[in-house]
Amino acid sequence: MTADLLLDRARELWIELAVKPVRFSSTDGVNVAVSPGSRLCPPLWTGIVVLGDAGIVTVPSDRIAELMAGVARKLSYEELVEADRLREVLPVLDVLGPASLFYLDRAYFQPMHAGAAVEEVPGDDDGLAALLARAGEEDAGESGLEDITSPAWVLRDGDDVVAAAGYCAWPQSVAHLSVLVAPDCRGRGLARAVASAAVARALDAGLLPQWRARPHPSKRVALALGFRELGAQFSVRLGDGGPHGQGR
Repeated sequence: MTADLLLDRARELWIELAVKPVRFSSTDGVNVAVSPGSRLCPPLWTGIVVLGDAGIVTVPSDRIAELMAGVARKLSYEELVEADRLREVLPVLDVLGPASLFYLDRAYFQPMHAGAAVEEVPGDDDGLAALLARAGEEDAGESGLEDITSPAWVLRDGDDVVAAAGYCAWPQSVAHLSVLVAPDCRGRGLARAVASAAVARALDAGLLPQWRARPHPSKRVALALGFRELGAQFSVRLGDGGPHGQGR
């Protein structure tokens, strides 16, 4: 798959998640759509996705659409997914992200062959629940491991699951990867081992693996497996006031 085709597939996913009609255009600027039911972000938030040299924004109201359209004309694509920059020009109440978006074509996959050590278990295996509790609420939530629809691929230390990966089936035949390693077992290559097994299964099923990463260690694992960083996703909750900075 060429880089352009990989980018097109990624964009098709986020266009569908926007719910209302919207498109990525490298010539017409950022496309803003009023879509209260958008899946780019939490309900009534503003969702921003930049992929390649184009971006889309979904907003919950016409008022916020006016704000975002004006800001989108002033800021670069990179600035649209920078929390500090948006705070300068918008009444930002809360943020989620930004998170980098990575995608993988089979031709670039760099598997880690961990042999029989990686074990496949059902997604509701008790060992996964114990790992989630061990990792803590913040890391467990960031991983998304509770939401996987695939089996899980795990590594154990004795009877304890210390690393796990799986994926959630998203629209447009996308496999959204989730990876979690116990806090005291990180830095040993365990994330790459379990993620490699999950990615291999997704590719065998004809799915497009997607990796969403905020922490730098997560990004390093994605790159080590051959994922390509194509853009970023960002969610913001805006107040009702107008822009309070001068922009550029």
